[in-house]
Amino acid sequence: MTDILPPWPLLSAFLLASLALAVTPGPAVFYILARSLSQGRRNGLASVFGVALGNFGNALGAALGLAALFALSSLAFTVVKYTGAAYLVYLGVQAIRAPAASPGDATPVPLPLRRVFRDGFVVALLNPKTTLFFAAFLPQFMTPQASHAAQSVALGAIFVLVAAVSDTAYALTAGWVAPALRRATGLRRAGRYLTGGAFIGLGLLAAFSGPRAPRH
Repeated sequence: MTDILPPWPLLSAFLLASLALAVTPGPAVFYILARSLSQGRRNGLASVFGVALGNFGNALGAALGLAALFALSSLAFTVVKYTGAAYLVYLGVQAIRAPAASPGDATPVPLPLRRVFRDGFVVALLNPKTTLFFAAFLPQFMTPQASHAAQSVALGAIFVLVAAVSDTAYALTAGWVAPALRRATGLRRAGRYLTGGAFIGLGLLAAFSGPRAPRH
């Protein structure tokens, strides 16, 4: 493993850059926050793991050359981008239509963890901008002595791990404040609409933004 990692000065620069990118709020962070605030800490953490696995899939895609395909084929990029955006909009509609936990409580019924994990995985995987990001970001920290593909996978895995730690902190914090927010009558009644609106907004942002890789 150490043979495919860059020397420590370059690796430390990569870790610092990864941390800076991971803690900067972006679409993935807002998605996890929305899940955590509306469904609680456990569902927020399930989203973190799903997003992490989806991001690692994008890192593998970059190592296998999918980034070059997306860069050369606007059709492939557009199909994947709009599929992911449509899935986010679908999740938003489902959140708005979700039944309340009881007649007097507007809090949505908690979703099965397997479904939350799956949604996070699909949302992250169907974002071709992440693949393009890995293809542009990771080579800056590679060396010519080792396999390009192996270095891409190793560095991508490290970035995903750093991002997962950061996302876990966001999920735990949001899960901690969620009960207090749900006790506020106005927020409790509007919770489903705020969550659904956030997902739909992220879907529209994904659909109409350009090919530039978004922040995490």
